Amino acid sequence: ATGLQPSHKSGISHGLVNLENYEARIETINYALNNDDGMRLNKFDQADVILVGVSRSGKTPTCLYLALHFGMRAANYPITEEDFEVGDLPDELLAHKGKIFALTIEPERLAAIRELRRPGSDYASLRRCYKEVQMAQDMFHRHGMTVLDATTHSIEELASLIKKSL
Repeated sequence: ATGLQPSHKSGISHGLVNLENYEARIETINYALNNDDGMRLNKFDQADVILVGVSRSGKTPTCLYLALHFGMRAANYPITEEDFEVGDLPDELLAHKGKIFALTIEPERLAAIRELRRPGSDYASLRRCYKEVQMAQDMFHRHGMTVLDATTHSIEELASLIKKSL
């Protein structure tokens, strides 16, 4: 419950009633799409929130939900093989640590999701998922990031938790 009283006016949530709000919402959606998967790290300073996590942990849909439903500029960064080799996240990302929320996921669930995308691959193997999740969690804890578990929360719940934390 939000504690707010209903307005009883239909169409004001996402309609064209207020053109300025509508255009701002479209801009946040475009921002999320243009700053997906670590593209344009140089634009992360414009983000309200940055999600980081392993591949297929729910970063993109959560960013889009934040943009569409809360009008937030949400970017995301997937932890890459290079990051795992170096053992840390890029300085360009860490410069925005105050905006970062880390998504984690149980390795078994991650393997099941990846198996749907690339069946029988090393990418989807339980061994690799365990390794990546553990290494990512080590990075998150080392940098004192807020960690949310995508295993037990829906995209809507993750977005609401992020919104409440800001």
